[in-house]
Amino acid sequence: MREPSTDVQTQLKSLRLNGMATAWADLTEQGGDTTLAASCWLVEHLLQAEHADRVMRSIAHQMKSARFPVHRDLAGFDFTVSQVDQRLVQKLSHLSFTQDSQNVVLIGGPGTGKTHLATALGISGFSRHGKRVRFYSTVDLVNALEQEKAQGRAGRTAISPMRMDSVELDELGYLFSQCGGA
Repeated sequence: MREPSTDVQTQLKSLRLNGMATAWADLTEQGGDTTLAASCWLVEHLLQAEHADRVMRSIAHQMKSARFPVHRDLAGFDFTVSQVDQRLVQKLSHLSFTQDSQNVVLIGGPGTGKTHLATALGISGFSRHGKRVRFYSTVDLVNALEQEKAQGRAGRTAISPMRMDSVELDELGYLFSQCGGA
């Protein structure tokens, strides 16, 4: 006969409640009371553990899908040495401009923090506001589009950004310099 704690853990895993299954195993290892009297407390903690696990996995998935070059956040940006309006950046971090299909363009010289801010805004967008974000190096995106066109599969790469709430194009200036433009 199976032990009840093992049976519960198996059922949680079969329901794909991985966070709860892990928390259940931890609680039973610690000698937690798994009787019916403790079930309300236990279920509450298991649900909290499952919720936290799903949030963390979602953020990890969004981070991977967005393809940011590095992790950056607004807390790591030094507004004291920059001419960037901190209040405006904080407002933009909600990504509310995406609801009206508006664009944000970050302009400045090399090393002024454009990539840092774009990455931080994107991370804030999906981690705090549930937005779908994708980061592209403009040169890489254009190369992918050209390669796709040469292979006779034009359009596939262009469809992906259309499903996003925010598409961040970085290093647009390098594209023009490679083409001999401004």
